Amino acid sequence: YLKAGGNEISLQEITLEDHETYRLLSSGQTTGVFQLESPGMRDILIRMQPNRFEDLIALVALYRPGPMAWIDDFIKRKKGEARISYKMPQLKEILDETYGIILYQEQVMMIANKIAKFSMGQADILRRAMGKKKPEEMEKQKESFIKGAVGNGIPQKKAAELFETMAPFAMYGFNKSHSAAYAYIAYQTAYLKAHYPVEFMAATLSADTDNTDKIVKSIAECRKMSIEILPPDINESDREFKVIGKSIRFGLEAVKGVGSSAIAAVLETRGDDGPFKTIEDFLFRVDGKKVNKKVTESLVKAGAFDSFGMQRAKALDILNTVLNSDTSFRGLFAQQDIFDGGSEKEVQEWDEMELLHYEKEALGFYITGHPLSKYREHLSDLEVREIAQLEHVADKEEVKVAGVVSSVKKIKTKGKAEIMAYFTIEDEEGSMEAIVFPDLYRNLLDMLSKESVVVIKGTIDKTEKGSKLITKEAYRLDEFLNTAGSLGVPQDSPMVKNGVQRMEITMTAHPATRKSLRTLQELVSDHPGGCPLSLRIELNGFYALMETALHVEPSSLLVDRIEALMGKGAVRIRKERLG
Repeated sequence: YLKAGGNEISLQEITLEDHETYRLLSSGQTTGVFQLESPGMRDILIRMQPNRFEDLIALVALYRPGPMAWIDDFIKRKKGEARISYKMPQLKEILDETYGIILYQEQVMMIANKIAKFSMGQADILRRAMGKKKPEEMEKQKESFIKGAVGNGIPQKKAAELFETMAPFAMYGFNKSHSAAYAYIAYQTAYLKAHYPVEFMAATLSADTDNTDKIVKSIAECRKMSIEILPPDINESDREFKVIGKSIRFGLEAVKGVGSSAIAAVLETRGDDGPFKTIEDFLFRVDGKKVNKKVTESLVKAGAFDSFGMQRAKALDILNTVLNSDTSFRGLFAQQDIFDGGSEKEVQEWDEMELLHYEKEALGFYITGHPLSKYREHLSDLEVREIAQLEHVADKEEVKVAGVVSSVKKIKTKGKAEIMAYFTIEDEEGSMEAIVFPDLYRNLLDMLSKESVVVIKGTIDKTEKGSKLITKEAYRLDEFLNTAGSLGVPQDSPMVKNGVQRMEITMTAHPATRKSLRTLQELVSDHPGGCPLSLRIELNGFYALMETALHVEPSSLLVDRIEALMGKGAVRIRKERLG
């Protein structure tokens, strides 16, 4: 039995026909769901729209080398977009659940049994022979299969065709009983996520405490699910993540540098004598040998003392003034003169970037915010993609991403012994590795340093080991945003609102007709504003810039409507700073 939301749950008693579970699976929101959380699996779930348990069994069997080639056909047949056919009527009973596709090893054996009158022992020998694909053995089995099928009233030609059809499926086919077991656990975890989302995500986070990448992914999933993630709290956090109402409180285990003995000391002290009242109270009561200065610094940086109403910079200043690794906390606390006046000292609180820096140092990731968060809407206007979106991007496609450089590895190339680099860039929801080659890296030495916030333009390089980004251009975030006006960002983006002054529409002279000009005039007249409008007329490599008497209010809608009329890229918003 499991406990969640005050209820006891028996996984053995849950129905396999739960609508909410299939709705979650069909949405592809399966982070944390056993077997179904990879990008490829999520994509197939969305396309397949599973609505019965048999679909999940099939999905587990399909998502493997070999059978993956049949995924599109399976989905089309399921949705009625492709005809379901059987080489002979006797196969319908065996292949009905997989829409006429031979998917499982058991189906191969059942076909041999029903069509060629093989015993199940003989059918298993056939399956193994097909799997190993030994020519001599295959020929022997083919003769036996055709002979048995002909004796069962099947025409020889059809029997031979069926054998040739079965062979590749048997080679890659999955054992259905194994697939069903995996699918059952997948369904159970999906059921828990659908009905007990907060408890499920708290358990997922606790299970992945030592895996920073998975924690980042799960925190992003919580945000998508509107589940608030609360920072560690010295009086409320337990060892693991826990549910607080409809939120999740960070566990102390997730704080870097805080070991098991330190956590046990904190929880024991809190349990024996009640909540800590102030940071000084904490320092006096805990065992300083187990909870030393380094541990307490990590707790401060992670926000564990925020509930005392003390700024983190102030709390850290007290620690740096009072504590050292060679003296017990209680001994220091007894020296009241150290504290006298200490709390009155003016300490400037960290700015947002400093706070996030220390938070990441203590937790390995950002929790109360992210350096990109306040720019995300504007970055989207500039076609800067979220890293999580790149799962579905084609190989060699050009993209722009923004993020924090979390690690840099420099490498000497062979021959010329020049320096290139592999670096990791991460945004709010994911991270990926990028490569920068020597010619470009020489110009980016300062920019691509740890914790730099950058925008990278490059091409996707997909390999068996995953996707990488080949860097073509790189900008500091502030530099990129400062040039936003020349990159087509609508004026209604607050990021550049005070700098964008002119909208320019490009058209070639020949296609421009009175009708198209009249339509354009009517279109821009529907969006009056304070931004002057210019026309750039191009002809034979030359152009003329014409001012108009029209003033517009640029927006994404207006840009889309103009480009639908005049062509993609026709709109350019120029940035002219006033003063």
